[in-house]
Amino acid sequence: MMKRREFCRQFALVGGAIVLAPLINSCAPDVDPTATSNGQIPATDPPTAANTPHPIQSLRPTATSAADPTQTPLQPTEDLPTASPQVSPTAEAFVATIALVKTTDRAAGVRRAIELFGLNPIRGNRVLLKPNYNSADSAPASTHLDIMRSLVTEMNDMGARSITVGERSGMGNTRAVLEQTDVFSLADELGFDTLVFDELDEEEWVIQQSSDFHWSSGFAVPRILLDSECVVQTCNLKTHSYGGHFTLSLKNSVGFVARSVGASSHNFMSELHDSTYQRHMIAEINTAYRPSLIVMDGVDAFLDGGPATGRLAHPSVVIAGNDPVAIDAVGVAILRLFGTTPQVSHGKVFDQEQIARAVELGLGVDSPERIRIFTGDAESKAFAGLISRFLT
Repeated sequence: MMKRREFCRQFALVGGAIVLAPLINSCAPDVDPTATSNGQIPATDPPTAANTPHPIQSLRPTATSAADPTQTPLQPTEDLPTASPQVSPTAEAFVATIALVKTTDRAAGVRRAIELFGLNPIRGNRVLLKPNYNSADSAPASTHLDIMRSLVTEMNDMGARSITVGERSGMGNTRAVLEQTDVFSLADELGFDTLVFDELDEEEWVIQQSSDFHWSSGFAVPRILLDSECVVQTCNLKTHSYGGHFTLSLKNSVGFVARSVGASSHNFMSELHDSTYQRHMIAEINTAYRPSLIVMDGVDAFLDGGPATGRLAHPSVVIAGNDPVAIDAVGVAILRLFGTTPQVSHGKVFDQEQIARAVELGLGVDSPERIRIFTGDAESKAFAGLISRFLT
C-alpha cells in the first residue's frame, strides 16, 4: 500500500492531469480550434470540484469569452484572446490549474483563491506550512499576517489534522524574525505549531544529492519536510537582487535548506549565492518535495531590488495552485506587466533559468499552453487576460 505521504505527493503532482483536465475541458467555451493558434491563455471560469469538502460554496458563473479590457486601467497593446487551445483530458496532456483573485483584501483573497482552486489535499493530513519570513521587513518582503491567519484558518476548516509552520530566515535570526512578525503570537491564538529549522539537531537534517545537481555536495533539508503528509507554502511576488532574479514559489523553498549542519564547515547558502548556477540550484531544491498547495500574495510586489526592499507596485492579486512552475510563470508575467528588471524581462518566461531548470527536472508544466487560469469575477478575468500575453 502506498504511504499517505507519498499518496499526497503523487496526488499533488498528477491531480491536474487526472482530475482537473476533464473539468477544465468541460468548462471551456466551444470555439473554432483554428481561432486558438496564437496559443494565448485566457481567464477561465472555475470548474465544478465535486470532490472538495471545503464548506464554502462558491457562485460559479458560466464560462464566457475574455472580459472587456476596459474594466481595468492596465491595457494590453493588442486584443485579448477570446478562446483557449483545446486540451485532451488525458494524463499525457498535463494541465496546471491556477486560481486568480483580483483583490486588496488578503484574507478574502486567500479564501476565494482556495475555493476556486477546487481541490482539498489537506483533509486528514499533518501539514507543514512554509511561509516567506526571510526577514522581518513588511510585505512583500515577508508574509503578511493576514495571509497567515486566513491560510491557517482555511486549512483548519479543510480538515487538517495538524499544522506546523517551519522556517529558516536568510537575512536575520529566524526566531527573532518570527517574534517580530507576530508569528508566535498567532500560533498561540490559532493553535498551530512552529519549528525553527536553524535549531534542529544534526540528525534531523537529510542530505539530498544527485549527480545531476549543480550542488557540490548536495543540500540538506529537514527530515520533517520529507516525512510530511502535505506541504503547503505561501510566497510573495518580488524580484531578487542577489542572483535569483525573482523570488516566488521555487525560490521560497531555499528556506528549507540548512545554512550548515552540525560541525561541518560547509555553508550551503554561501555555495548557493556564490555559484553562477544559482538559479539552477534553486530549482533543484524543489526536487525534495511536491507542494500540495501554494498561495502567492501579489497584493503588493517588488519590481526591482528584493528580497527585503524594492520598487513597490500594487498588482492587487492573490493566486493559488499546486504547480510551482505555473505559479512562478504567472508571477513573472505579472512582474513583466508592471515593468520589472532587465533580467526578469529578458526572453520567454519559460526560458528563465529557474523555470527552465524546474521543467527539466519534471517539477511542473513545460509550457504556458498547459496553464489554465480560473477566475470568478469580471475584474479578475480581465487581469488574467492581460497577463496571458506576457506568458506566451
